[in-house]
Amino acid sequence: MIVLGDEQLAAMPAMALAIEAVEEALAAKAAGLLIAPPRHAVPFAGAGSLVFTVGGSMGERALAGFRAYETFAGSRQDQVVAVWSIATGRLEGVVVGEQLGAIRTGAIGGVAIRRMSAGSAANVAVIGSGLQARTQLEAASIVRPLRQVRVFSRNSERCRAFAARMGARLKLPILPESSAREAVAGADIVICATDSRVPVIEAAWLKPGAHVNSVGPKTVDGHELDLDIALKAAMVATDSIEQTTAYDAPFFLSKAAAAVPLADLSALAGSSSARPVGEGETTLFCSAGLAGTEVFVAAKLIAAYRDRLEAGRSNTWGSHLF
Repeated sequence: MIVLGDEQLAAMPAMALAIEAVEEALAAKAAGLLIAPPRHAVPFAGAGSLVFTVGGSMGERALAGFRAYETFAGSRQDQVVAVWSIATGRLEGVVVGEQLGAIRTGAIGGVAIRRMSAGSAANVAVIGSGLQARTQLEAASIVRPLRQVRVFSRNSERCRAFAARMGARLKLPILPESSAREAVAGADIVICATDSRVPVIEAAWLKPGAHVNSVGPKTVDGHELDLDIALKAAMVATDSIEQTTAYDAPFFLSKAAAAVPLADLSALAGSSSARPVGEGETTLFCSAGLAGTEVFVAAKLIAAYRDRLEAGRSNTWGSHLF
């Protein structure tokens, strides 16, 4: 059995592997083979919750697994993902630590960018400077030939640190901006990865044909995007319509459901690299966290690590540290 932690993931091309795994999970969902019920939270008397997702797939190479993570106050957000083979009943491996959840969410965002943004998209705006912003940007750099990135964060010091760190990592010019509006102006792709419960960008700021990924809060009680962006979009998609109906508070688009129908990312037609709507039309992806994707990602990473060990090669791939 393989046990992987953050140190092992940091030495692997984890995001590229995770994007492959998410594509496979979405294909399983489209074929009706994905097991992906909404997440379940167990509260601990106001201190936070333990949150569980169970998922996997049927058919060839069937997988089953779970993810458990916490929402307790603290500087870490550790989690556990376990993967079983349904055919053998074998526990294939376990992934522990902070990184996998952000990598999985980044990979889902990368697939959304691949399927929903213009193939020529090269300029990115990032609103936020935390771990989710980093993994979303890394995924974008894998699926699109990026030329320039502009970033805004309410914490100017963190904004500058993000620009320096990710610019060196991705070998891209990344410019810190003094406002979200300046960052968004002219961007082909806009990544919102904040914890803001009030809108951080406006529809009027977006260029025609921009694609927006939203990772942060998205209930009627608080949402990082204004409803006008969804109303402007020619297509609004999510990775889990089931999850959007299972939030504690209603999904932020629920009051405008007739005007803003949600598409399922797994069902989008066309090639994996072509935008499914007109080149000048805005698109929006609302990341909900499709259950089962973490099991696919963990399984892909475990298999890659095992293959490398069995081939007698080093278990490192070079530096991929965040």
